[in-house]
Amino acid sequence: MSYVSDFEKALEIGRPPNIRALFPNSRALIVSGKVIDRALLTKGGAMTIAANGRSHLVIRGALQAAQRAHAAIIIEIARSEGGTNAYCPTNFWNIARQVDALCNEMAITVPVAIHADHYGIKKMADVPVAAVEIPTLFEAGITSIAIDASHMPDADNLLASIELARYVPSWAGLETEVGEIKGKFGLSTREEALFIIQGLNAHDVFPDWIALNNGTTHGIEASAQGIQVELTAEIHGALADYAISGAQHGTSGNNSERLRAIATQTRSTKANVATALQMLSWGLAVNDYGNAVLDDNGEFVKIPGEGVTEELWLEMRSYAEARGWKKGDYKNLNLPFENKIMGQPRSVRERMARRVENFIYTMLTQVFQAGDTARLGVATILAAGSYDIGPKVGRMESPEAWTEERIRERAALLTSDKGPAGDYDD
Repeated sequence: MSYVSDFEKALEIGRPPNIRALFPNSRALIVSGKVIDRALLTKGGAMTIAANGRSHLVIRGALQAAQRAHAAIIIEIARSEGGTNAYCPTNFWNIARQVDALCNEMAITVPVAIHADHYGIKKMADVPVAAVEIPTLFEAGITSIAIDASHMPDADNLLASIELARYVPSWAGLETEVGEIKGKFGLSTREEALFIIQGLNAHDVFPDWIALNNGTTHGIEASAQGIQVELTAEIHGALADYAISGAQHGTSGNNSERLRAIATQTRSTKANVATALQMLSWGLAVNDYGNAVLDDNGEFVKIPGEGVTEELWLEMRSYAEARGWKKGDYKNLNLPFENKIMGQPRSVRERMARRVENFIYTMLTQVFQAGDTARLGVATILAAGSYDIGPKVGRMESPEAWTEERIRERAALLTSDKGPAGDYDD
């Protein structure tokens, strides 16, 4: 069978119910996050990009790169970026519509999952609010979600995750997290990773991914050590019986060699990239670590003739400086400047998307080893005969051993350092 005929069959049976309802006449192969995870696992030693679509042109460039690499891909937006207090024009409720429209416009034929990243729960009082909001995300076309209660003590993280998993469709991709992301501080341990995965398993919750604090950072600053490959491999090995894949957060600040090691030496199948794509689209110089280059005065380096026009970049800089924003705050420019960016000439918009495309294509094919995984995603759908791929494992833990009382008893025995408090949402 050819890929074309397999793609046609996958279009017929592989799109989840919410996607079929929203886009009944679409030819976009929007799938569950489970499909993407299985495709990368089938290839082995590979992970794909979860591109944070902070703007329309970043999404366009990411999809173009995936098509060019023939790679299964994830387009995502985090709660801080695209929730009810969004600083980006892309949000939980419009991201699927943008992806679907672009896939149809550009004849994209690779599987694409749409992921709600870092759906953060900071306190148990957030759980009832999330129970109302999470279903609306799937109604709007989300096909995968990260329930991130890692900011709370381990027992509350697990209990909140158990409760909120009830509101995630069984066919959808699911990510869980231990150890709030904060660079070299408060690294995750195998014990707390086992605690949350075993506790979820006892309650018939089978995540596709686990995100660890393995030395990652978010934003434009590099950590002192970067991603710790050996720690990641050790924790993934401890979780092997539960067939959990790794979600690598905070790739900015880590060079391509270290990211290639994460792809080839651990069980990671998903790598988040956010800030680098924003900077690339604007036309700023970015180094191999995915960090924006700063000049001798500590200012971003704008490449003439790349990204936004020089006039618009000057306006963006002036806007940020008038508000006293530091370099890490420039992400807040996404929302107020999206319409001005989209109002630039076609040639400028195309070069913005193309710069994102070229970067992601290189990451997919030369670093993440994700090239040609589109066919594996389609094959996963055809083998299952459905959009619902099912869990990788069944229940192995006893529910009686994981009641709330026992959960709190077990958590009290864990020794983990979550590090200093802070804002590490994205």
